[in-house]
Amino acid sequence: MGRIVIVAYRPKAGKEKELYALTKTHYSILKQINLVTDLKPTIMLAKDGSVVEVFEWVSEEAIQQAHTHPEVLKMWAAYGEVCDYIPLNQLEESGDMFAGFIPFN
Repeated sequence: MGRIVIVAYRPKAGKEKELYALTKTHYSILKQINLVTDLKPTIMLAKDGSVVEVFEWVSEEAIQQAHTHPEVLKMWAAYGEVCDYIPLNQLEESGDMFAGFIPFN
């Protein structure tokens, strides 16, 4: 059974463009190695410039596989250079009854 996750990436100072470029390739890399489902990700921007992504892992096992897969580890290292992973409750929008975000293009 799949596992839908929501993740927020806050760009490090001056690293917005790099984060946005990585985000554009994130799903396709995971899809090529069969770790995510066909459900297309929803990607949004928060008011503070953080990227919010919703996507579906194939299974809990796929999540575990990601933690040892060389391509995923390489991608995650690149993310670590340009952003911090943050809890959703650190986004201003998370306090709203209907959290609204800007579409990511």
